[in-house]
Amino acid sequence: MTTPSDDRRADLPPLDPREGPVEGPLDRLFERAFDRSGTGSGKWARTGGDAAGAIAMGLADMDLPGPPAVAAALRRRAEHPAYGYTVCDPAGRSLVAHWYRERHGAEIDPAWVLLLPFGPRTAVRLLLEAVRPAGPVLFPTPEWGGFAQLCRAAGLPYRELPLARDETGYRLPLDAFAAGRAGAVLLSSPHNPSGRVWTAAEVRALAGAAARAGGVLVSDEVHGDLTHPGRRHPVAVAVAGPYRDRTVTLNSVGKTFNTSGIPSCFALVPDAALRERITEVMAGYGLWEGGLLEQVAQGAALRQGGPWLDALLRHLSAARDRLTGLLGTAVRSAPEASYLLWLDAAALGLPPVGARAALLERCGLEASAGADFGPGGEGSLRLNYALPTPVLDVVLRRLERL
Repeated sequence: MTTPSDDRRADLPPLDPREGPVEGPLDRLFERAFDRSGTGSGKWARTGGDAAGAIAMGLADMDLPGPPAVAAALRRRAEHPAYGYTVCDPAGRSLVAHWYRERHGAEIDPAWVLLLPFGPRTAVRLLLEAVRPAGPVLFPTPEWGGFAQLCRAAGLPYRELPLARDETGYRLPLDAFAAGRAGAVLLSSPHNPSGRVWTAAEVRALAGAAARAGGVLVSDEVHGDLTHPGRRHPVAVAVAGPYRDRTVTLNSVGKTFNTSGIPSCFALVPDAALRERITEVMAGYGLWEGGLLEQVAQGAALRQGGPWLDALLRHLSAARDRLTGLLGTAVRSAPEASYLLWLDAAALGLPPVGARAALLERCGLEASAGADFGPGGEGSLRLNYALPTPVLDVVLRRLERL
């Protein structure tokens, strides 16, 4: 075993203390390290505080600066001294529909759009209450651990169906879903934790399985805008075909534009009756569409964030190639979207039990434990590689020591 030097901080790049925009091409935004201390970052808190130069790679939160247009819009709004109740801007629905048309080639009726002042996790929980599933909730495993947590909180039975895997990575176990009695089917699309982009045929088949069982497919697509160049994200409500009215898509500017600290999301709900039930459930919790800072951040991101997102995707795909080239067969499923790398701990020379603690001790890299992603996640680690280039350079050097 290789033990890192006690002065592990020495291999980290100096943090750039400058404030203000970076001049030149947008790609340059991602070429310098910057300091998140004093910002209450949950991602960096997971390293244990002053952890001798540990690098936070666990929480799905980018260590990259967000779009300048979002920061400018928030500054402008903050200059107005009134921060009271804010009505929902109906133009926001058309803006979401335009984003899907231009970004994904998907035709979305603005009437389907609900503009929600909370994050996708809350949206899934409220959707489950609105759907009132008569049977168990089904979802694959390994899968984002929030699904199981939300089902337990709602008092709903659930079943986790093991993902299939071939030489290219994970595939959805469609036969298992078709055979199951489902009150609802939950899916992260693209897949969290592996970054796999499900095909349109797979998503349509899940929508059909849910509909035939009298349930609803809820497709959590918060990583969908982060599909890497050369891949195409299937928007569930656009590819569900005859099952569209039994399908819901959730998305947010949070993951795409690194604004998760301002919780918001939007739901695409083709069925008018379900939209009405969701609105009633929200009202019961004192919630309504819109939100003050949520609408400011979302509007600026969707109107002006496209060029920034293109630059980000170039950066992420290059980082992915560097890491997968180094780690080879330790990568369980080749990432095709987002900034997540799903790794086999044993192939890295780490103990299957306690791999997260071992990686932090040996390399000073903080990851997410595979067990957090359900019974299919044991013996795995999830790394977040949305890092500035100089920090990624350090990560690669540390991984080479394993």
